[in-house]
Amino acid sequence: MTTNSREAILAAAKATAQAHGYGGLNFRQLAEAVGIKAASIHYHFPSKADLGAAVARRYWEDTAAALDAISDEAADPLASLRRYPEIFRTTLESGNRMCLCSFMAAETDDLPEAVKAEVLAFADVNVAWLGRHLAAAGLAGTEAVEARARAIFAAVAGAQLMARSRADLAVYDALIGSYRAAGLLPG
Repeated sequence: MTTNSREAILAAAKATAQAHGYGGLNFRQLAEAVGIKAASIHYHFPSKADLGAAVARRYWEDTAAALDAISDEAADPLASLRRYPEIFRTTLESGNRMCLCSFMAAETDDLPEAVKAEVLAFADVNVAWLGRHLAAAGLAGTEAVEARARAIFAAVAGAQLMARSRADLAVYDALIGSYRAAGLLPG
C-alpha cells in the first residue's frame, strides 16, 4: 500500500465523517470509494478506532494550519478574529458538510478513547487560538479570555449545525451577523 492509498483513505473517511460522523465510517464503503479492497484499509488502519483517530487528528492539524494562515495573512489580531467563522463556513460550502470534530463530539458516548482525545484536541486548538487573539486584541481580560474563546467556538459551531440542518448558508451568515451585533464576535 502506498502513501497515496493512505491519503485517499483519509480523504474518503473525512468526507464520510463530515456527512455521517464516526458511526458512518465503514471500511467496505470507504474501500469502494477509494477503489481498493476493504481488507487493504487494515494495512494502514487496523481498526475503525485507528482510522477515526487518524482522520480526526489530521482534521485538527489542518485546522490549526488554516488558523495559522489566517493569523499570518491578517493585519492584526482583530482582523484574524473577524475571519475565524470562515473556516466553518467553508465546510458548509463543501456539500453542506459539518465540521468533522463537531459531528464526532456529538457522538462522544460511542467514541473510542483515542478518537475522543483527537476530538478534544480540535476544540482545544480552536479555543487556544481564539484566546490568544482575544488577549492580543485587548478584547478580554486574563480571567475572561478562555470563557469568551469557548463561547465563540461554541456559538460558531452551533451556527454551523443550524445552517446544515436547513441546508442554508444564509442561516449561518445571519447567525454570525447576530453574534457580531451582540458583541460576541468582533464586527
